[in-house]
Amino acid sequence: MRGGGAAEIDGAIDDYLDHLTSERGVARNTMEAYARDLAGFAAFLARRGVRAVGRIGPGEMRGHVAALAERGLSPRSQARALAAVRGFVRFLVRERRLADDPAAKLRIRRPPPRLPRALGKGEAATLVASPAEQERNGLRDRALLELLYACGLRVTELATLRGEQLNLQAGFVTVAGKGGKERVVPLGRAARAALEAYLRLPRGRPGGRTSPFVFAGQRGRALTRQAIWKIVRRRALAAGLGVRVFPHMMRHTFATHLLSGGADLRVVQALLGHAEVGTTQIYTHVTPVRLREVHRRHHPRA
Repeated sequence: MRGGGAAEIDGAIDDYLDHLTSERGVARNTMEAYARDLAGFAAFLARRGVRAVGRIGPGEMRGHVAALAERGLSPRSQARALAAVRGFVRFLVRERRLADDPAAKLRIRRPPPRLPRALGKGEAATLVASPAEQERNGLRDRALLELLYACGLRVTELATLRGEQLNLQAGFVTVAGKGGKERVVPLGRAARAALEAYLRLPRGRPGGRTSPFVFAGQRGRALTRQAIWKIVRRRALAAGLGVRVFPHMMRHTFATHLLSGGADLRVVQALLGHAEVGTTQIYTHVTPVRLREVHRRHHPRA
């Protein structure tokens, strides 16, 4: 164990974050969120004069929850921050730095599930067709939008996509998802055609070499997540869509339209790369029209 004082808690947090990275393969964005939440917890403990992990008890946990509420955080943000702290103290118990879990009996109101916003089929078709071939970056943006809609990729998966992950002849893409888990997703005809047209363009690097990334920006570097977000937003505005569109909405749209078309929930789970089917089940709440239609057509008492 590290030495006493405030450094002990900071050191324990570092150990926990190292554990998440090396042993659990937690995604970088999740790690950054956990680090922020745990830094807030450490600051709260310091204000209460708690400078050793062995002094973290139920009172500190309840006090931290109350402090989060006093800051005006939404129930959802409170739950996310508490999840990081729960994981941290459980880690301390497993490492025998704490005798008991101080969060074991802590309960907060679970926030209601936030239903994902999805584009309608007409809206999605209008968006992916909006970049004209003759426009600057038109072929690139068309391929990017088609791939988001056809495969339901996370924005990080799209930004880091490399040429060797595409198999245009067979019509699928191998996606490197969260925790290094790979999944294979079909491309579909429209996305494959858009990619073939785009990949005929030079995606240069200094020295005339081709960039290894499918969606490359200046000097052959991969487009950043922020750049992709701006492309989607700009194209949605140009297409005249009256909603705020962002890359993850395309993922919601992909899942919603599959389920609306009668796809099996387990298949959609595999295509999205969800570890638990419960994560995918939220999409069943946004397809009531299709569910009613199936019930009406197939149930003898409908």
